Amino acid sequence: MKKEIKVYAISIAAALAVGGLSALLTAGNMNIYSEIVKPPLSPPSVLFPIVWTLLYILMGVGAAMIYLQRDENPEAVRNALITYGISLFFNFFWSIIFFNMQAYLFAFVWIILLWASVLATIIQYRKISTSAAALQVPYLLWITFAAYLNLAIFVLNR
Repeated sequence: MKKEIKVYAISIAAALAVGGLSALLTAGNMNIYSEIVKPPLSPPSVLFPIVWTLLYILMGVGAAMIYLQRDENPEAVRNALITYGISLFFNFFWSIIFFNMQAYLFAFVWIILLWASVLATIIQYRKISTSAAALQVPYLLWITFAAYLNLAIFVLNR
């Protein structure tokens, strides 16, 4: 039981660290969100850290659930966690591209790659644990919404 708690704690901390470091690197440029023209349904800035924190926790829980299945299906677990790692890579750099570089079209292309990697993660996870896969669905839905915002911001601010 202690071993499982440690796995969950490390997995959640790792996901939160990816988001936290990305936020730290973009903190000085996040004020552009209040200055740009935004599309309908744009949430207030205060909502983003709340939603992202919850999503990173769900991502970490899902990854821990998958990791704990490594003895039953090591190859599938390895593949699923590699796919998850790729999604974290895309996740980490999206904020930097969007906020620091203000490259909205490139950020949109990047978020589509993020979306595809999250979908691939869900597909890989589902082979191992439907519960872990289900925990990633809110993340995919939020990325879908973020892609809408990203594309609309690109169109409205060129």
